[in-house]
Amino acid sequence: MADPIYLDYNATAPVDPAVVAAMRPYLEKRFGNASSAHEYGYEAREGVEASRSNVASLIGASADDIIFTGGGSETNNLAIKGAVFACLDKRPHIISSVVEHPAVLNTLHYLHRRFGVESTLVPVDQSGTVSPDAIREALRPETVLVTIMHANNEVGTIQPLARIGEITHAAGVLFHVDAAQSVGKLPVDVTELGIDLLTIAAHKLYGPKGVGALYLRSGVQIDPLIHGSSQEHGMRAGTENVAGIVGLGVAAGIATHDIREEETRLRSLRDRLHRLLGEGVRGTELNGHPVDRLPNTLNISLPHAVGQAVLVYAPEVAASTGSACHSAAVEPSPVLLAMGLSRERALGALRLSLGRWSTEEEMDRASEALVTAYEAVALIPAS
Repeated sequence: MADPIYLDYNATAPVDPAVVAAMRPYLEKRFGNASSAHEYGYEAREGVEASRSNVASLIGASADDIIFTGGGSETNNLAIKGAVFACLDKRPHIISSVVEHPAVLNTLHYLHRRFGVESTLVPVDQSGTVSPDAIREALRPETVLVTIMHANNEVGTIQPLARIGEITHAAGVLFHVDAAQSVGKLPVDVTELGIDLLTIAAHKLYGPKGVGALYLRSGVQIDPLIHGSSQEHGMRAGTENVAGIVGLGVAAGIATHDIREEETRLRSLRDRLHRLLGEGVRGTELNGHPVDRLPNTLNISLPHAVGQAVLVYAPEVAASTGSACHSAAVEPSPVLLAMGLSRERALGALRLSLGRWSTEEEMDRASEALVTAYEAVALIPAS
């Protein structure tokens, strides 16, 4: 049996062969500690610093403002906790949204439970968009941080970051953006968007797992979470994962070169898949913004069916629903419910995310398999 068609790039992307090739020497001959004062250490340090420049170029930043981490979740924790711990004596307040990634929401829950830090979660509209006015209205004198994702990992909706950045800066508040899903898929410029802290995850842009980066604007003060030696400007102690960092740097360089062309290609493939599924299943509904969403992301609800059941009957397709499975029960996605979708529509959702190796032929075969599976599990509505 052929491998399933991979339509879960928002969960993780395959590592690009060019990234693997670039990492290999740093797992073999260039294995040194980047802090060592000899040839092996110098080689490792050169790899780290070249990667720092590549990541900075991808987001319009300075290399000095890039801190390498162990992944997206760690980076979100460093940005949010670091900003709060730097001013914990002021009883800080945080603003976020109801559709953030668990790495953000659970960090906010922890800060409230352990330190009494209050946070306000602003709502979203039916497309999953945060209103900048809602951010403005939620501001308090003690607000120290606004943390809003760039693009939602489930529905792909892109948030109006430039307007939110203007509001936060006018209030003297730091602005953190979880850009794990957008960096490498959309052009990102931290200066144009008014971002102070930004999260990157290597495995979302064809790099290795377990590596990430934080953009920390020059002059912004946060506390480190991992203490020890002075690696990463003293912000993240521990011997660097040199091979992983090199992989992230090469992945960033590829994305910088190909981003516009790939954005156009993926949007065309995504829309083809959407059209074919709509023709095959009457009553299919799009979830997320119809225009302002990631070019690779299609979240649709199929009528009178449970999305998870459709995927079970379509083993030819590797995708996800966003719903949570607990024992025999399937719970709808909190993101879709927060957007105002009914429980039935949320349970019928499929998240189909495309990537670098997606093809037209795969879109055709995937749509056929999903339509066939839908016909096998769909319930006949009451007349």
